[in-house]
Amino acid sequence: MITNVEWAAQFRQELTGNILPFWMRHTVDRENGGFFGAVDCDLRVDKQAARTAVINTRILWTFSAAARMLGDAAYRETADWAYDYIVDKFWDKEFGGVYWMLDHLGRPLNIRKQIYAQAFAAYGLSEYFRATGRAESMERAKQLYRLIEEKSGEPEYGGYLEARFRDWSPLEDLRLSDKDLNCPKSMNTHLHVLEAYTSLLRVWDDPGLGASLAELLRVTMDRIVDGGTGHFKMFFDNQWTSLTDHVSFGHDIEGSWLMQEAAEVLGDRALMERARALAVRMALAVYEEGLDKDGSLFYEASHGRLVDPNKHWWAQAEAVVGFYNAWQVSGQERFRLAAWRAWEYIEDKVVDRVHGEWHAKLKPDGTPWKAQDDRDACLVGAWKCPYHNGRVCLEMMERLSGRPERPPQAEGLPH
Repeated sequence: MITNVEWAAQFRQELTGNILPFWMRHTVDRENGGFFGAVDCDLRVDKQAARTAVINTRILWTFSAAARMLGDAAYRETADWAYDYIVDKFWDKEFGGVYWMLDHLGRPLNIRKQIYAQAFAAYGLSEYFRATGRAESMERAKQLYRLIEEKSGEPEYGGYLEARFRDWSPLEDLRLSDKDLNCPKSMNTHLHVLEAYTSLLRVWDDPGLGASLAELLRVTMDRIVDGGTGHFKMFFDNQWTSLTDHVSFGHDIEGSWLMQEAAEVLGDRALMERARALAVRMALAVYEEGLDKDGSLFYEASHGRLVDPNKHWWAQAEAVVGFYNAWQVSGQERFRLAAWRAWEYIEDKVVDRVHGEWHAKLKPDGTPWKAQDDRDACLVGAWKCPYHNGRVCLEMMERLSGRPERPPQAEGLPH
């Protein structure tokens, strides 16, 4: 393996030489504002594709974080462009929060209030404030936090309900996508509310927010993590009965480090100790069950058998951070090697060397799916954005900067 300095340089090159330039060059809609909603895997732009709140708020987070860490004026300009579009078009000026989807002219297409989208808006807005100090973005992030707590918080059993109508009244169809179960609670929404609250707490030291984050972290560790298997359970009824045994390896490895990050930002020693142990436990489960022989991550399993052996871009990115974090916590060299091998796979197979950005989805043998064969194959789409791959670069640049090549061996953790 190479040194930390050399590895950090690879992440910086990938971020500044490929990912961010792609989005600035190919996706900014100078005519209608915002960003184009679809670019296929042959770089054909669909200028009339719908735009989702999730993609636009993730773009806001990515370019805000890049501007803060790297100080590049072009990244700040793109963050400003994303912020202005979100506030002007996605923000519901009557009821608050963000719409789920707009058409290419910025007119609301789907006005539901998916809590997942509200969480990403709070995540992006708080990072934008962190990068710019723009007070109005902080106020909007605070408003989203209060709306999530008031309109989505479930007081009897804890956690958050999946979705509301535009005016925050109850909704029958709560699904985040057509692949999900129509159920009141999911792992995915809770994980990203956790992520958003962690980001907001960094810039707003509010006791109520801290209490909400601590309770959400406990709910996540108590109800969503399966202590027996080391995996997340995915879908639930209101009483937290699990409705499926599917396992998402990408979410497991992502959640392993996001839970630890939340505990560290809270500064609660007991929660930190528990989250650190879970981070290693979950990384170990993914290491043992979710890794292919080439170092890449399979997608989903059920009943202990693979049900989706494809390689999705975002899961590979999260594998790098999650395994590296497990190495930092435990000192177990296998996790550092797993992070390195995941990055090698990304560099060799996932990065699109012809068009830029990353292939969205690869077959088990590492060849990219094409749009005519799979609707998820795209460079930009309803879920495809620079958040996961941009974040792995930023996160790893920070973790590798000034760190020793080997952490002290931790005691009392899974081996």
